[in-house]
Amino acid sequence: MHVDASGYQYARAGVAVSDRPTGPFEYLKSVRPFGKMSHDLTVFQDEDDKAYLIFCADSHRNITVGQLSDDYLSVTDVYSENMAQPGPPYGREAPAVFKHAGKYFMITSGTTGWDPNAAEYAVADNILGPWKVKGNPAKGIHAHVTFNSQSTFVLPVAGKTGQYIFMADQWNKHDLSDSRYVWLPIEIEEEELTICWKDNWTLDLLKGS
Repeated sequence: MHVDASGYQYARAGVAVSDRPTGPFEYLKSVRPFGKMSHDLTVFQDEDDKAYLIFCADSHRNITVGQLSDDYLSVTDVYSENMAQPGPPYGREAPAVFKHAGKYFMITSGTTGWDPNAAEYAVADNILGPWKVKGNPAKGIHAHVTFNSQSTFVLPVAGKTGQYIFMADQWNKHDLSDSRYVWLPIEIEEEELTICWKDNWTLDLLKGS
């Protein structure tokens, strides 16, 4: 989890454990992974059960990917920086990572506070990079502000190979506790990723086996 104060001066990653996904959780510690500031973060477990912490570092100038220990409770000494190069005029944050057909995809957001902006995605053959920036995956109305939302996670659909759901935070900057979520289907053709707005949709729209 992201551990911080209202002024963002802590900039740490926290660790908690539980025997069940629904808790209760026992808080263990917080760290600055690899000695770096840590803001928006996510975790990714690969097919070989190795897991990785992906986080915004160095005041959002870098997105760092680091391998976790076998028990997932700490980082190792294996990491890479500049995974998704900051697109002007912003740094990048809100990483959401998934793997499809042997390739790694990372969706990020620009840094405009609680206001939305254009998403960007990058593709790599190795989770540690190098990463190739491909552009904005959002298409259609309000694509330039990612449908008034910000990436938070990509959910693989259980039992449906090659099907994914883009999950995004729709921040209400006037009342953050009343913020909402956007869930949209992802379309993938080789390295080309597309997210289109749907007022209503079902899993039947997702392509996959």
